[in-house]
Parts: sequence; structure tokens; C-alpha cells
Amino acid sequence: MTIPVQRFVDIVDVKHAITDAHEMTQYLRDWRGIYHGSSPLVLRPLTTLQVSEILKVAYETNTPIVPQSGNTGLVGGSTPSADNTQVVLSLDRMTRIIDVDAANNTMTVEAGAILKNIQDAADAADRMFPLSLASQGICRIGGNLSTNAGGLNVLAYGNARDLCLGLEVVLSDGRTWDGLRKLRKDNTGYDLKNMFIGAEGTLGVITGAVLKLFPKPRHFETACVAVPSPHAALELLNHTRSNRVVAFELLPDAALQFMTKHSDAKHPLAAQSPWYVLVELADASDGTLVQTLGAAIDSGIATDAVVAQSESQRRAMWALREGISDIQKLEGDSIKNDVSVPVSRIPQFITDATRGVLAYNRDARIFSFGHMGDGNLHFNISQPADWKRGAFLPHWDQITGIVEEVALKHGGSISAEHGIGRMKRNKMSLIKSPIELKMMRDLKAMLDPKGILNPGKVLPEA
Repeated sequence: MTIPVQRFVDIVDVKHAITDAHEMTQYLRDWRGIYHGSSPLVLRPLTTLQVSEILKVAYETNTPIVPQSGNTGLVGGSTPSADNTQVVLSLDRMTRIIDVDAANNTMTVEAGAILKNIQDAADAADRMFPLSLASQGICRIGGNLSTNAGGLNVLAYGNARDLCLGLEVVLSDGRTWDGLRKLRKDNTGYDLKNMFIGAEGTLGVITGAVLKLFPKPRHFETACVAVPSPHAALELLNHTRSNRVVAFELLPDAALQFMTKHSDAKHPLAAQSPWYVLVELADASDGTLVQTLGAAIDSGIATDAVVAQSESQRRAMWALREGISDIQKLEGDSIKNDVSVPVSRIPQFITDATRGVLAYNRDARIFSFGHMGDGNLHFNISQPADWKRGAFLPHWDQITGIVEEVALKHGGSISAEHGIGRMKRNKMSLIKSPIELKMMRDLKAMLDPKGILNPGKVLPEA
């Protein structure tokens, strides 16, 4: 196969076509550094029309295209293969916030808009866009939608799919579907946008989106709560559900120990506890959280708690949560899992998965944390303290297999918010029935008959 490099370059102009291997580096490896690819060309279009023209040429010449947004994914979903046959299509120049309609509580954006910029634009209009991720300063909305990103506020507002009203998508042959509708009620047949949300660029290239905005909360109540066990954390969640809970995050003691060891972060509580919860209410009556936590301590559900008294204290609490992944790197290699189970099953899942991993390696350091309010845990395992770097990662498949088997036993999923990408594509048969896989393959064949969009991702080998 001969890739028509010059035809592609002519579409975006030579200034926005990267062929130098060194300049391409950031586009050819994934965020974790697990996957490394190669490409003859990185294209950086500015408009949907240019994306359309690129895909027309790709379709005509059977050139595989790897769509890429912020390239912050964690499963290799936006990394090209290593055989130098796939062209990277980066949307990092398509960053416009096209329209903010505060009266309609919507925002229309291009797919390359950075999530933090979208949040700030909503805030400037006295609104809120609630999708919140640790990578929000660099991730882009096209990738958030393509992976159906989750984050901290799913409990109250839902995943990325729930925050999108309309899409603009360029299909594999270059045709453009303009579905940028601002309607909350549009009962006119199939909901086409949801075919592309979560599809990781395998069915079409998202170039624009209409997002839902919400009234901006006037105040938050945020607390760090010490609890003796995940069972107690679940009881605390049930006690707070009658309030407007927007986030409920479970943290092990190891998380706070790592943070205080490797950063200038301060432990928010006086005494150590096996587990902690970060809980946040929005626009609750003053004192609601204090009253709720006081009752929880009196009943033995919680052992201690501190409520943020200022915005700076609130941000410091959330910095403990959002810095976990980076801090964990300083303790050596770690094997990461992004699983979900029904909320009611979280305590037993943690018990069973911990038992299974320690039976495999009794010195592994279990590091389970995450979005307890919506059932999504990042069940990570740090290398044994006395192991050298590089010795633990070869055990990735065995250990993730143990964790995923436990998640499935509890009615869960092996991917809660990170997607499938390359990492988990050949595990799809574990979680999808033959008829589900057949329907997915039929959709792929219909929308991408030549198989040029993000090949080797999501769908398992036939």
C-alpha cells in the first residue's frame, strides 16, 4: 500500500502536516508509555471540511486513519500501530467554543476544545459543565466523548454520553453528518449520536458537539471522612443520598500516605484510618453535611471527619484525590484496573479481588480507589516495595485477569470509563455475548466498510 502523503499534506498545508520523526513523538505513544507506534504522517486539520477531505482521500486509497484528540487515553486507543501504515489525524487545532447558549443551557464546541476551557467558558456564563477529570487541563472533548469518559461527578450528572445533546461526525468516506442539535426532546427515531459516543473513533470522527450545561452551584460542602471499611463507606453513601451528593470517592490509607510522603500535601485528619471518603454536596442547606457526618460518627459508621472551611481547603482535599495516579508512579511500577460493579457489591469485590491478588503475590501493595458513588473503582496494585522497576509489569496480564474475573463474578465490567482501545479488545468476548459482538461488527461494516477507521481497536479479532 502506498500512502498518498502529498495529497494529504495539500489538504492541511505543509505547516500542519508533521513528517519529522522527532516532532511526531508525542502523537505516537500513549499517556502511560505502554504503547508506541509509528506513522508516516500526522495531520492537524483546522476545520471539519479539512477532516472530510482527508477521509475522502483515505477512503479512496484505503489508508488507515487513527483519530486523536488530547491523546490522554489509558488503553492505547489513539496510538497507531508500529508498522508505519497508519496516518494520525489530530484534532488539536480544532479548539473553538462556537456558542454558549445560557438560556438553553447548551454549549457548542469543536472536538479539540480542551475540557478545562469548556468548564471555564461555562463558568463565565454562570453555568457549569460537570465533566471533571484529573487530566482536564490537557484532555479534549472529542476524546472524552469517544471514550464516554466518566470522572468525579458521574454520581450526580452522568458520563460524557449523558452530557451530550448533539454531534457532528465525519464518516469513513468523508461524508459529514451534522447532528449539532440543541434539543432535549427529539423523539424522531434512532439516536444516532450514541453510536459514536464510546466508539473510540472506529465508526466516525467526532468533529463537534453540543454539550449540556447546568446551573452553577452557589456553594459546596466538602469533607474528608475516616471510615473503618468499605462496608462503612457504603453505609455512609446511603446516609448521604437524600442530600445533593455530587461526588463520593473512596480512598485507601495508602493513597494519603503516598501523597504526604512524596508531596507537600497535608493529611486532613489527625488520626490515621484504613479508609477515607471524599464527599461533596452542592447547594445543600448550610450545615447539612456537618449534621450528616455527626450522625455517622455517633452511629460508628465514621470515626472522624473534617469539613472544608474555605475554597482553598476544598481544593486541597480534591488535590489529594486527583494526584493519586501521578504520585503512585513514585512508588515504582503499578498494574492498573478500571472496573465497575454494582455499588452494593463494592465492599465484597474489594475483599475478593484483594484476596486473589495477594494469593498470587503476597507482597503486592493493593491500591484501590475511585468513584464509589457510581460503582467504578481503579483497583491498582503497586509493585512490592523491594522489587526493582520493570520486574512487576510482566505480571500485568495475570494480575488484571484475577481482578477482572472477580469484577465479572460480581456482575461488573472490565472497563468502566477508560474504554477498550488496544489493551482490552481481545477480552471483549468476556463481557459481550455473540449477538452483541455480531451487532457491533455489523455496525462497523456498515459505517466503515473498508475498515480504515482506527483499525485494531475495540473490536476483537474475528
